[in-house]
Amino acid sequence: MSLASNLLILIITGVLTLVGNFVGFKVSPIEAIPGILILILIAFIGILLSKIVPIKIPSVAYIVTLATILTIPGMPMAELISGYTAKVNFLALCTPILAYAGIYTGKNLDTLKKTGWKIFIVALFVMLGTYLGSAIIAQVILKMLGQI
Repeated sequence: MSLASNLLILIITGVLTLVGNFVGFKVSPIEAIPGILILILIAFIGILLSKIVPIKIPSVAYIVTLATILTIPGMPMAELISGYTAKVNFLALCTPILAYAGIYTGKNLDTLKKTGWKIFIVALFVMLGTYLGSAIIAQVILKMLGQI
């Protein structure tokens, strides 16, 4: 997929997120635009890095790494970036992403059918493992911080 196509998809996702953020969480789109633009820029740079860096790593790894580095306390602009992106509700951001996932799955339904019932078992274990792993990590961190 070309960089222009990726950017267009990110912009469409940003607009849909602004609408979801306003409708679901009553955050003014004008207030949330800087956060959306920051998220789009970080995602675009991550996609760009995945195309130009010779080591083949998924773009999501670059995006997460870049976002993490930019928001480390003490980094220049970290508070500003965190402040603006905090105005974008996570659930509003998930809505268009899940819609894309549904469209993609529907588009490839024949391929999904060919994988058979075993993929269902694998999906269950992946979801269970992700949930349990997240719960264990949260438990350990919250215990260490004295929150529980």
